[in-house]
Amino acid sequence: MKLLVLDRDGVINEDSPDYIKSPEEWRPLPGSLDAIASLSRAGWTIVVASNQSAIGRGMISVDTLNSIHAKMHRAAASAGGRIDAVFFCPHAPGEGCDCRKPSPGLLLEITRRYGLPAQKLIMAGDSRRDLEAVAAVGGLPILVRTGNGAKAEAAGGLPPNTLIFDDLAAVSAYLLAREADKGQAPQ
Repeated sequence: MKLLVLDRDGVINEDSPDYIKSPEEWRPLPGSLDAIASLSRAGWTIVVASNQSAIGRGMISVDTLNSIHAKMHRAAASAGGRIDAVFFCPHAPGEGCDCRKPSPGLLLEITRRYGLPAQKLIMAGDSRRDLEAVAAVGGLPILVRTGNGAKAEAAGGLPPNTLIFDDLAAVSAYLLAREADKGQAPQ
């Protein structure tokens, strides 16, 4: 199975320091939906793993989050792609859950759901906590410079073996080229 895990805000869509609180505030980053479509056409399973503390903070409801994700799914489908599943942590920081990245709970749930060894996970994110979560399970961390990615790169301290790309389109191009060169997904 070829599976790519994506953080949502800053990777697929524009991020906001005030959180994405409505479908109207969800706006895709240039090229992100085409990147998802390219990977989908090549047989990749695309899964989102996202901290959504706006729920735990009482800023939005799960129903509103579902509406935001419905818009994201429609946008990906309109571009010819597919997001197969969305996993999210609804907790506010400090609640002590194991699903809030950088804890690996969401990623471990994805491995269980898809029957994939954790070390086969590939995750693209725009923050150190995204990369730390996938590194904690032995997977491949990929940083995109969109969203908060450029700041995370400048701050340093990224997990070993982190790959860095300008955006999701560059990640897609890399994964598809590696697949074509090796006849398989990157290891």
